[in-house]
Amino acid sequence: MIGRFWASTRGNFALATAIAAVPLMLVVAGAVDVAGTSDDAAQLQNSLDAAGLAVGTKYQPSMSAGDVRQLGLTFFAANMSAADAGEYSGSLAAFQATASGNPSAYTISLSSSITRPAFVSGAPAWQAIRSASIQVKPGAQACVLALDPHVGAAVNLQGSTNVSMNGCVIAANSDAADAVNRGGSAIVSAGCVSTVGSTSGITPPNATLSCDAPLTNQYASFDPLANVTPPAYGLCQSMPNGKTITLSQGTYCDKTLSGKITLNPGVYLMRNVTIKPGGNGSLTGHGVTIFLMEGSQLYINANDQVDLSPPTSGPYAGITIFQDHGNTSALTINGGSGSVVSGFIYAPDAPISYAGNSDMNAQGSCLRLVGKTVEMTGNSAVKSDCTAELGNREMYAGRMITLVK
Repeated sequence: MIGRFWASTRGNFALATAIAAVPLMLVVAGAVDVAGTSDDAAQLQNSLDAAGLAVGTKYQPSMSAGDVRQLGLTFFAANMSAADAGEYSGSLAAFQATASGNPSAYTISLSSSITRPAFVSGAPAWQAIRSASIQVKPGAQACVLALDPHVGAAVNLQGSTNVSMNGCVIAANSDAADAVNRGGSAIVSAGCVSTVGSTSGITPPNATLSCDAPLTNQYASFDPLANVTPPAYGLCQSMPNGKTITLSQGTYCDKTLSGKITLNPGVYLMRNVTIKPGGNGSLTGHGVTIFLMEGSQLYINANDQVDLSPPTSGPYAGITIFQDHGNTSALTINGGSGSVVSGFIYAPDAPISYAGNSDMNAQGSCLRLVGKTVEMTGNSAVKSDCTAELGNREMYAGRMITLVK
């Protein structure tokens, strides 16, 4: 009987089929895992790409590493499927975003991973890792930039102004309908106007642009001096008496400077100092950088003479006046006839009021105005090609964003 059992061929097909089904099921399970992981990886890649492009529109060099990651995570989470939020929670935890580069080009790098449990219980989970890289380059060269994100007339051209900035852009990061405003009998000529919002009064014949029409609804321009750090304070220097004084570089504290002021070349740190030459006074300094710290203020009225230019080399090349972040004191330069100002005039948290004159207009200085807001009156001309005078330091309007990986 036992012999007949072993000799029987009945059931062999069923047994063979059962044995063959095991690898077949594994193949099917693997195909399911591959297909599912592939779909998840595609969703992951699309979300990283979209998040990177969104970060590129908002990125500023002053952001910390944590700020960049949090900004990217916000966009990344929004682009991942809400219905599968539980499945993708690991991707949110694994998300990374970093920024590197310099004002000529920044790179935003993002990465994350996604894990899918295997179809067959006990088998290793499937994981996909994806990354994205976004390059952010600046737009055209700018000569005036207002940093406030919302205020109206962030750049304001008023009065009998005649502003000539051929080859240079006037830019505003404000999203207001009149982010760049021209009023009265003001006349302006420039390479272009670029705003996050829109403009008012920038039309012929009072406004002549090489780009024909203002560029509105643009991405925000980079703060060109966001990464500049003022030097450490030194000992407070003594101040000479009299209305005609000459100072050497160093730290000056709790003073009001008035009269005829001459600054020798170098770096000046002003702590709670007011620079106000007064009637018929003057402020002269070539190769100087003035840091206005701790509420320090600069006020040049219409009767004063001002002749300032920046160093052309060193860490502060191209910077003439740097008003520290958090200092909200208005910065006013209304020099009289014959005044000349060049270099970066920078007040990121304060309004800048600048009045040129006919002599400035004839000469054409290498001036760059960067303030929370900027108001220009009087006549002035600004040169766009200032590589040597500004120590290769430049400023740009808008930005171009490209997905490179």
